[in-house]
Formats: sequence, structure tokens, C-alpha cells
Amino acid sequence: MAISGRFFFLALAALVPIIALPGPVTWLLAVAVLALILIVDTVLAASPRKVALQRSLPSGVRLGEPATALLRLANESPRMLRGQVKDGWQPSAGAANALQTLEIRPGERAALSITLRPSRRGDLHTEHVSIRSFGPLGMAARQTTISAPGTLRVLPPFNSKRHLPSKLRKLRELDGRAAVQIRGAGTEFDSLRDYVRGDDVRSIDWRATARRQDVVVRTWRPERDRRVVIVLDTSRTSAARIEDETALDTGIEASLLLAVLAERGGDRVSLIAYDRRVRAKVSSTGKGNMLNAMVQALAPLEPELIELNTADIPRQVRDVTAHRALVVLVTSLDAGAAEEGLIPLAATLAQRHVVVVAAVRDPAVDAAHLDRSSTTAAYRAAAAEHALNRRSAITAVLKQSGVEVVDAAPEDLPPQLADRYIKLKAAGRL
Repeated sequence: MAISGRFFFLALAALVPIIALPGPVTWLLAVAVLALILIVDTVLAASPRKVALQRSLPSGVRLGEPATALLRLANESPRMLRGQVKDGWQPSAGAANALQTLEIRPGERAALSITLRPSRRGDLHTEHVSIRSFGPLGMAARQTTISAPGTLRVLPPFNSKRHLPSKLRKLRELDGRAAVQIRGAGTEFDSLRDYVRGDDVRSIDWRATARRQDVVVRTWRPERDRRVVIVLDTSRTSAARIEDETALDTGIEASLLLAVLAERGGDRVSLIAYDRRVRAKVSSTGKGNMLNAMVQALAPLEPELIELNTADIPRQVRDVTAHRALVVLVTSLDAGAAEEGLIPLAATLAQRHVVVVAAVRDPAVDAAHLDRSSTTAAYRAAAAEHALNRRSAITAVLKQSGVEVVDAAPEDLPPQLADRYIKLKAAGRL
């Protein structure tokens, strides 16, 4: 049972006769009247247990966008249901009107719309709905909590999608220029030409030679449609917060832009979210929309507070493709983790694949090493300088191993990674 503010004011009013005529009889009479009002109002209230409830939720919503959850209630009680309904969403769901008042006649139905504006990515849950049914006097209410589980999947916002049209234009220009079709070693047929001394005899096209009565050889070019394997680090280093999001969120944005760009450019794309086990795995070779499959798979990902198992990543890449590919490691360049695992891993992969390491850079560190306005700021600048020097040293070691490095601020990482992919494709390295 619950009491309302109306009953509180009635109890205050009951103090008037008690003060005017003090005595035990007045006290007992006032308490008895208040108790009787509570009992009668509670008995006359509709039973909240006789309310049938049905929940309806959208299949998914992008982070930052509004969504509407519907609650359909049916009053199966013989009395009028006057009360309040509260939907028990977690705070990050951003339920603006989770508590609502309603009146439903016996045997009738009503629908309540709850506006949600999620503030975090992932699966948001609600487990129950609380119903408070007031009596006709509005003094007391019967209350119960009904189990009504529901899940709303909040998808990555993919804000970097705004860069996609300009990057696609660059790709189309790349495909339309004959000059960028580099002839030479490769497995994709390019054209026929007359044999000249020094040509590999294995390139002779015997059928064309027979037709033309002259020796003709085939020329090849590097394939334009290659495998792109994105390995997204979900270990402890991805939990670092940079500006207003985690490193994992920035990595997801960069991975989405690169994957969509590469797929529309004709490449076969695979994405692996990994720390010590595979958290998500999506490939463009599957049926359906790859972007939708990726956002659905990446939405519930959270950083795992464990070390990245770098020794197993080459096997994960081999499981995806046995051929030479562009392997993009979306991870961290923090000194400890990189020196112990990333550098040997990247060097191993670079022996067979084209490797790109993409890492998010904290703009606060760049700003801190320039600020020497006070003693505290000077110490902070020294620490930032040391961190940046170690980061530069790791980048230099990776480049010496033939690894491409993209190290950029959160808003710059997705477009810069896409530009590096286009640059590699233009150079015929894919």
C-alpha cells in the first residue's frame, strides 16, 4: 500500500481538532477516521495485479537518436483503474517520461509511449513495470511490480559516415584512371602484347600466338579486389577514455568507415573483435547487408579488462584468409602493451601481409606538453613529452618493419585510416 500527498494534508487537517480538544478520545477518533479512509480507499482501488501488460520495442536505434517504447495495458478488473505506471529502464536509456498517470475503464485498454534517448551504446535492459492504483478518494493506493523484460539494442552512431561520399569519389577516380593500373607482378589479367627478349616464357599465351602467327605474352596487374581483415582490439587498452568516448568506440567508428569503403570498392572485408577470444566476427562474403551485420555485432561490445593475446592473432587472420591481405590492427600504441605484444605481432604479419596499425591519440596529451604556465603544468608537460617520445619511438620501429601507422585524434582517425587505404590501393600494394 502507498499513501498520496492528499492523505498527508488530510492528516495535517486532523491535527486541528486534536489541538482544539486535546485528549485521548480526540486522538483515537482522528486516528480511526484516517485509518478508515485508508482502508476504504485501498479496498475500492482496482487491483493492479489484474492488469495485462504487453511491451513493444524497436529492433534497434543509433546512439543519440530518440526511440519510442510502447506499453499496452488492459484493465481486467471490474473497477476503474486510476493510477501511475513507471517503466523501470536503466538511467542510460534516457527515459524522459518513464512515470505516467492513466485512467482505464473496466475491460478497456490503453497505450503509453515512453520516449528514450540512450546515452551509451550496447544492450539496454528493463525488467519490470510498476503500477500504482489509487482509490476513488486518491488517498491510498495498491501497488505491484509486474515482470516485463525488454531489451533495446543501441547501435554505434557511425558519425564518420559523413566522410563516406568523398572517399568513395576518390575510389571511383582511382578505378577510372588507367595510369593507376600498375602492370607487372600480379594475378589479375591486364592485356596482351608482343613478346620481347627477357619476358618470362610462362607468360606466353599460346592460343593468341597461334591466332596472330607471332609470340604474344599476357601482362598482369595486382588485384584491385583483395581481402581486407580488420582486427579490433577489445582488451584493457580499449577501455581508456579519450575526450568523451572510449578508445573502443573510436575504433568501432574507424572500422565501420573502412569496412564500408572497402566493400563498396569491391574488396572482401572481414572484421574480428578480439582480446583473448573472438567477441564478434563479420565477413562481407556472407549474405545480406554487411553494414547492418557489423553494427549489430559491434553494438554490445564492451572493453574487457584483460591483456590482448597477440600470439593468437596470426592464427585468427589465417582462419579468415590464406592469401595475402591488408590487415588493419585497430589497437593502442601505449608503450607497455605495444613493446611487449604489438611490435612482434606487426612484424610477423608484415612478412606476409600489408599491415596497418591504427591507434587513437589523446589530444589532451598533445595540449599538455605545450603548457608550461605553472610548476604543476611543467611537470605535466614533462610527463606528456615522455609519453609522446615513446609513442614516436614505437611508431618508428613499426615503420622499420614495413608497417603503416595511422595515429590520430578521435575525430581524425576514421578519415585518415580511409585515406591510407586509398593510398595503398592507388600504389598497387593491395
